[in-house]
Amino acid sequence: MSSERQYIIIEGVIGVGKTTLADMISKRLNAQLVVEQHEENPFLADFYKDPRRYAFQTELFFLLSRHRQQMDELRQSDLFAQHLVTDYLFSKSRIFAAITLEEREVALFNTVAHLLERDAPIPDLVVYLQSNTQRLMRNIRLRDREYERGMNPEYIEALVEAYNHHFFRYKASDLMIVNATTLDFVRNPDQFDDLFTQIMNAPGGLSYYNPATEV
Repeated sequence: MSSERQYIIIEGVIGVGKTTLADMISKRLNAQLVVEQHEENPFLADFYKDPRRYAFQTELFFLLSRHRQQMDELRQSDLFAQHLVTDYLFSKSRIFAAITLEEREVALFNTVAHLLERDAPIPDLVVYLQSNTQRLMRNIRLRDREYERGMNPEYIEALVEAYNHHFFRYKASDLMIVNATTLDFVRNPDQFDDLFTQIMNAPGGLSYYNPATEV
């Protein structure tokens, strides 16, 4: 294992399993886990009902909430924990804003985001779980969150494209892109073991992982 990979981020589109994987990795490493609290956003349910009306409030709340969490939890992380694992990259706010906000709103949002990003600690490794819209929608239906029941596949498709665009240009840290379309690391312990090993031994720069066993 790489002792230098102390701060690991798991990222991906809604429904890909990033929080679940982050939790599993943190338990394996006995690491501190920091996860985003979606349920604290008072605008999220309204956003899914009326995206145009509530997009700016939703994205701004997430941006400020992530910044507060980065300052409160990540900056003051457990000194006795050798590893820190989170389920979001701070710059994800820009990904969502780019597809949910109008042009003038995006400009204003990015101005605020740029100021706040200066405070965000840089991870040692980002693991991007890449999947297709069909698999993501299946996962969303299976977890059956009330505010996601009317999820529009076109929105998920737009997110897939936006995430791919973002990580195609990502240079801030080491990055591993994982083909998660056929992964089921929850029900398949061997897949998780292999994925965990690949993550902890990922080479520097950009790397890719394709699971050997399909679901």
